[in-house]
Amino acid sequence: MLETWRWYGPFDKITLGEVAQTGARGIVNALHEIPYGEVWSREAIAKRAEEIRGAGFEWSVVESLPIHESIKRGDGDLAPLFENYRTSMANLAAEGVHTICYNFMPLLDWTRTDLAAPVKGGGTCLRFEAHRMAAFEIHMLKREGAEDDYPPEVCAKAASWFQQASEADREELLASIMTGMPGAFDRYDVEGLREALKSYEGIGRAELRENYRRFLEEIIPAAEELGIRMCVHPDDPPRDILGLPRIVSDGDDIAWILGAVESAANGLTLCSGSLGANPANDVPAIARQFADRIHFAHLRNVAKDPDGSFEEAAHLGGDTDMVALVRVLLEEEARRRDAGRADHTIPFRPDHGHELLTDIGAGAIPGYPMIGRLRGLAELRGIIAALTS
Repeated sequence: MLETWRWYGPFDKITLGEVAQTGARGIVNALHEIPYGEVWSREAIAKRAEEIRGAGFEWSVVESLPIHESIKRGDGDLAPLFENYRTSMANLAAEGVHTICYNFMPLLDWTRTDLAAPVKGGGTCLRFEAHRMAAFEIHMLKREGAEDDYPPEVCAKAASWFQQASEADREELLASIMTGMPGAFDRYDVEGLREALKSYEGIGRAELRENYRRFLEEIIPAAEELGIRMCVHPDDPPRDILGLPRIVSDGDDIAWILGAVESAANGLTLCSGSLGANPANDVPAIARQFADRIHFAHLRNVAKDPDGSFEEAAHLGGDTDMVALVRVLLEEEARRRDAGRADHTIPFRPDHGHELLTDIGAGAIPGYPMIGRLRGLAELRGIIAALTS
């Protein structure tokens, strides 16, 4: 397995020189400064690739090549957006980048209510607190019907939190929920989010699936021609939020996606944390079921609470059997190697580390500190060494 490290380019306080000290050989990167829907020019890609390769790395995976909201909603003349996406893919392939991670989450990317929740022994982690999300939806956003999406006890706790929360507490909650995608150009206040949600009125699970099918039908043939592996990232969290449907949350969703356009180019980013936040998901079993279509892996762990809350755990802690999961990935690599595939190696990266020691106060992108992820990489490296010795 290829050790990689997510690096945010000009948005990242961690330098490539520091990343080199982790021992990772691949970089996961994107041109976050380019607005969604616009073409990634070959010149811009080449400049970033030169920076990465000049530091001694390979640009292993693009994460992400974002999908414009109009494609997700299926509105307007989408032909120019699809053409721009295909052009960006062709430019990436021309510069030697052939794995593209993306997601189909409506409006928001990963969502947390706390960016610095304390962890036992010191340090902080990302956390999704069900009652705080409910407080945001019911009392701050005032979304119609939001009460029906949460159990009564969570709604009661949400009301109590909201009554006691200061204006600063509410602003902090909004900022946390809006943090998920560094470089994204849409940052909403409460009123702006209300307006943005109106654009999804009438779009349920079935409609979003059909819009996704159209995206795959437009993009996967180009990926086949270019030798690109597209790999969808699961929803995070794997549940409907803000009244918006999530359609990449479990094994059934993944089966639908991979079957919508049958192609090796239509693949999966196996994110053990996103899938692991759904109590119904057996992550190693999902990995085994779709092993031949896994093109990239995010290896992290979460600890879940009965009310739907969860937080980032240590990579060897949490609710997912990480040893069993890594064994599945190594077995798939061996199968590909035995089949004579030149691309048998699965890139992976540690994900959403705790902020530890000098991470605290260093200003790293939330979830992407130096020491916390280095600890995760070391633990994963140990699993791989033990299973392959």
